[in-house]
Amino acid sequence: MYTVCMLKERLQILMGSEQRKRLETEAKRRNMSVAALIREAVDQHLGTISREERARAVEGIRAMRGRFLPPDELERLLEEERTRAAAP
Repeated sequence: MYTVCMLKERLQILMGSEQRKRLETEAKRRNMSVAALIREAVDQHLGTISREERARAVEGIRAMRGRFLPPDELERLLEEERTRAAAP
């Protein structure tokens, strides 16, 4: 289940009226919001990340001590690679 503090991203989607009606009907049947139903469907379709996986990722990042780049440097390097890859 989601708590409000976990939700930080907003996504706007367009869909047909029949899709919307099906979502509203199912959400009402399950006594949940359409947004919660969509989040659940995304998790079921694409999978979720467990607490254990998140903890392992955090520990992996901590173990990198000094072996990572600040975001601006990483962006610069990525842009260089994109430019190099696009060159004929």
